[in-house]
Amino acid sequence: MGAPGKTKKPAPKPRHLPGLTVSDGLIRHPFDLEFGVRTSGLVAGRHLRIGRQHDRHITAYYAIAPSVFHGLLVRWRRCRPIEPLDAYTFIDLGAGMGRALLLASQYPFRAIAGVELHPTLARIARRNLALWRAAGHTRPPMRFYCRDATAFPLPSGPCLIFLFNPFGAPVLRRLVRLWKQKLARNAGPIDILYVNDEQRDVLACEPGFERLFGGQIRRSHADAVTDRTILTHQPGAEYAAPPWEDCSIYRWKGSSQ
Repeated sequence: MGAPGKTKKPAPKPRHLPGLTVSDGLIRHPFDLEFGVRTSGLVAGRHLRIGRQHDRHITAYYAIAPSVFHGLLVRWRRCRPIEPLDAYTFIDLGAGMGRALLLASQYPFRAIAGVELHPTLARIARRNLALWRAAGHTRPPMRFYCRDATAFPLPSGPCLIFLFNPFGAPVLRRLVRLWKQKLARNAGPIDILYVNDEQRDVLACEPGFERLFGGQIRRSHADAVTDRTILTHQPGAEYAAPPWEDCSIYRWKGSSQ
């Protein structure tokens, strides 16, 4: 207890998220250096808690390797989407600083949306999107939302949902229930691209979802070297970077399946 008549000062809030500065071991990805954006860094899930309902189910922030993203899009297109590409809205849930959105803008989607819970990551993502637009890289309209993924209503029409293992099974189960309510109203088709698919059993156990692909999408040599260098320099070396990502693609086929 402090001395009489004095109150204890609250601990100062950190000025930045651990993992996003050079002093934290940050190494900028060549994607950021090429395009002048900020998507690099690793933030452990314990540092992303802000007092929200689903905090304890957050995994971590780390941006997708560009080669894995493009490889997964190639694989999805081989699965013969139900509608033309320009009919789909691309939605990244747990979008972080927005690298997947920037990569998605290189394709002729109908629209692109990012959803991120943490306000610091969302603020950086919005700045990245503004820089991207100013450089003339965007094709489709792009929007970013700072909110819980379970509070984001899917837009009408076909949706391609992107997940880079953003949260644990309880959140994914709740999302699936919400999606199925939308699908019961004869909304457009939904496909799911799931990278680092640790909670794939949630989707596998849901009637109506069919797994179209399951396997490894390999990083390019350059991405593999970059990610290995970045992750081996992190304090404590908590995470590893194999030369691939385990991925799944799911499609809603209907509750009768």
